[in-house]
Amino acid sequence: MRYARYVLDHLRKDLRLEWRSRDAINGMLFFVLLVVVVFSIAFDPAGYPTVTRQISGGILWVGLLFASMTALNQSWTREQRNQVLEAQRMAPSPASALFLGKVLANMIFVLFVEAVLAPIFVVFFNLHVLGNAWLLALILPLGTWALVVNGTFFAAFGLRARNRELLLPLIFLPLSIPAVLMMVQATTGVLTGELDPIQIRTWITQLAGFDIIYTTAGILFFETILNAE
Repeated sequence: MRYARYVLDHLRKDLRLEWRSRDAINGMLFFVLLVVVVFSIAFDPAGYPTVTRQISGGILWVGLLFASMTALNQSWTREQRNQVLEAQRMAPSPASALFLGKVLANMIFVLFVEAVLAPIFVVFFNLHVLGNAWLLALILPLGTWALVVNGTFFAAFGLRARNRELLLPLIFLPLSIPAVLMMVQATTGVLTGELDPIQIRTWITQLAGFDIIYTTAGILFFETILNAE
């Protein structure tokens, strides 16, 4: 119970900071909306509905992947102001509680962007789901968690680097390729109806395994990252 309270304290702090500034959400919304508009103009969804449905899953997740990196870097930049990160290092609470609170906050930010983006995405790409739509309720949270847990850890990894904005994509993107592949294949399978539910569930199971592995690794190794000189 005490550990959960520490996590919730960090989560509330990040939510309050974002509510006051709205830097991360505004940046992500601008980027993903720009991606949706540009690709909808380029691929003519009304003229080629089959092709549009096949590429829409990739466009959605690639847009969210790059947009989330803006929030990931900003979330740790806030901790460096006024020596807050140094105070976190000396606090009696576990370092992993800070990590999980930060991951949950980033998860909420990205899910909010997805909720705003979903109806716009459907309208611009003229989409209707041909598979089991309820599977998207599993794919979207699992895929979002894979992005934020991986990205939050590696954003902290580059905190003391001189070019941390450049370091995060160099580490984060290659290691996220397996998760992105699972997200895109599962989402495209639902939108096109070309994959049977068993195949889609296989992608979802593998994505859940990815989440468990990286969440466990982040909890175990975050204290080493936080206290590194």
